[in-house]
Amino acid sequence: MKDQELNFEGIEKEPLKSFVERSYLDYSMYVILDRALPHLGDGLKPVQRRIVYAMSELGLAAGAKHKKSARTVGDVIGKFHPHGDSACYEAMVHMAQDFAYRYPLVDGQGNWGSTDDPKSFAAMRYTESRLTRYATLLLQELESSTVDWAPNFDGSLEEPTMLPARVPNLLLNGGSGIAVGMATDIPPHNLREVVKACVAMLDDPELSTRKLMTFIKGPDLPTGAEIVSPRDELVQMYETGSGSFKARATYTVDDGEIVIDALPFQVSGSKVLEQIGAQVQQKKLPMVEDFRDESDHENPTRLVIVAKSPRVDTVALMAHLFATTDLERSYRVNLNVIALDGRPRVMGLKELLLEWLQFRKSTVTRRLSYRLAKLNARLHILDGLLIAYLNLDEVIRIVRSEDHPKQVLIKRFSLSDEQAEAILETKLRHLARLEEMKIKSEQKELSDERDGLEAILKSKAKLTKLVRDELLNDAELYGDERRTRLVEREAAQAISAIDLLTAEPTTVVLSRLGWVRAAKGHDIDARALSYKTGDEFQASARGRNLQQAVFIDSTGRAYSLDAHQLPGARGYGEPLSGTVDPPDGATFAAVLIGEPSDRWLLASDAGYGFIIALSELYSRNRKGKLILKVPENAQVLPAVALCSAQSLAVFVNNEGEVLALPIEKIETMTSGKGQNFYGIPGKKSADRDEYLVAMASVAPGEILTVFSGNSAPMKLKFEDLKQFQERKGQRRQKFSRAYKKVDRLEVSV
Repeated sequence: MKDQELNFEGIEKEPLKSFVERSYLDYSMYVILDRALPHLGDGLKPVQRRIVYAMSELGLAAGAKHKKSARTVGDVIGKFHPHGDSACYEAMVHMAQDFAYRYPLVDGQGNWGSTDDPKSFAAMRYTESRLTRYATLLLQELESSTVDWAPNFDGSLEEPTMLPARVPNLLLNGGSGIAVGMATDIPPHNLREVVKACVAMLDDPELSTRKLMTFIKGPDLPTGAEIVSPRDELVQMYETGSGSFKARATYTVDDGEIVIDALPFQVSGSKVLEQIGAQVQQKKLPMVEDFRDESDHENPTRLVIVAKSPRVDTVALMAHLFATTDLERSYRVNLNVIALDGRPRVMGLKELLLEWLQFRKSTVTRRLSYRLAKLNARLHILDGLLIAYLNLDEVIRIVRSEDHPKQVLIKRFSLSDEQAEAILETKLRHLARLEEMKIKSEQKELSDERDGLEAILKSKAKLTKLVRDELLNDAELYGDERRTRLVEREAAQAISAIDLLTAEPTTVVLSRLGWVRAAKGHDIDARALSYKTGDEFQASARGRNLQQAVFIDSTGRAYSLDAHQLPGARGYGEPLSGTVDPPDGATFAAVLIGEPSDRWLLASDAGYGFIIALSELYSRNRKGKLILKVPENAQVLPAVALCSAQSLAVFVNNEGEVLALPIEKIETMTSGKGQNFYGIPGKKSADRDEYLVAMASVAPGEILTVFSGNSAPMKLKFEDLKQFQERKGQRRQKFSRAYKKVDRLEVSV
């Protein structure tokens, strides 16, 4: 059997690149225009518009009886929006939540979610709904040919491409959405303020944004609270159409308890309490004794925080909570909408209002034109009826005797087809004299209305006045007072961890392998602590938990950590290498802690060193800060704190030779190799024949204890050390033969 040849004749060919590009662009435009971004005219996305329209078609007006939400969702997805029922119902729920919409469009009965969990609403088979009174402002003029209509998804019905909003719903209820390559975030605003700004724009289209903000002071959030952003930030936000603002919870102090009565927009009270609870558990809020949620139907938001003492600074505590919890939130603003030309665009406040007023004038013009056409049609019919009444006998004769009375009437009285049809459809009981008077009365009334409409349509000023009056009337009927206060406040500052702690003595212990821990108190025998197998004591320093501990590695780099964040002394501690990043192969040699102004002696066993203030060693850099230049093959000695300007620095080398050097003779530096202490035994040699093994600082009244092998510790008073001071022509002195190999030096009072 021969292979059949493939025939591609008539099949369209296109490069894959262009096909994918076109398909993705088509998808992007669909998401932008038909899903994610609201239209400037009615401020609704397609699914929202279809829900409102479907409910109006079901007769679910504000005064109607509630119907099951499943009925509405079924109509929406069956007739206009062929997508998932859960997504459609969720959009419907969002429009019913008074904490999500400033002016809800859906009036619901049942469980429609809560501020703590907006998605905790009941299934659509349980809830019932109808439209709110405010929704009338979107539907009132729908039957007056004010908007364009388009076929639904299967062509069996028609749906409005937009709703004829009588107010700028886009600004009033706001909205958010993420499209392809763009997003929108529009905060809600107050109806009366927005209408005042629109009226001002009608009177003077050249008003600046700052002038408009005398009417629209800022967003008006459904949950109240207060906006704390500076006015200049709000001005920039409205001028450019993008920016951000901060909203903060409001609170009162009732009988010593802090009562939070309003939360920022889209903030959950239960989540705020969880955040507070986490801080209390971590001991970051020691001044808080109790916190609870007392919210109910009468008080939708009532979170209570109880301080441990009346002396607690309430303002500072709340500032900390504002900075560390959702009691203060920042909201992004991006006024990105589908403009009247059908294209998405980011608009400033002035541009947005001007274009919406253009839409409103166009809508009113179409409404008036539609009404005028209806009036002219009715007046045309009335003219024909009046001719019939004036020639009633002749009309009756024609109707009785002619086979085709309609054509005869048209020819005899010069009537139109519509007029002749209206005469023939008139009932006998309407042929009375009284009906003629009613026709003349209706004719005069409609003529007056027609003249008024024509005058408005011919005059821009009269059209503007009509739009202005209708806006003010709607604002009076449906508007309310501002809920969100605008108060410029300083940025909230969290209480630092140090401010939350009580100052306590602490001993920082460093092991030879670089493990660190902090033990409470100064009476700790660091050498007696347990260490990991193969590890041992390296150095320790006494200070307070609110101070910074500084660690010096074998390369002379310094690293600083907060002492209160170091692990406790119950275990082995934690390796420093997990917190800081020393060079490869480096080990930790010394630890320092104290006041920033304290002076310390740093030195390497090569005999080089200097005095430095502790503050010069502070470094938050994980890689540390190079302080002491260590010669090749040398090691860093444990640092020594200098308590007194009259102290003696005592140095001992590997041969047991001792030098007591007055502190005043040692150079103070901020970094470097340091001086080679004059006459000090321990000058570095390449083969390490001579090097320092220990150093200490002894002040008047203190005692130096020398430890050497199995020999009993030798104690020397401050006065005894003066014999070891360098003298010209004198050999270096030693403690004694028994203390030739010194292990360590300790200073005590």
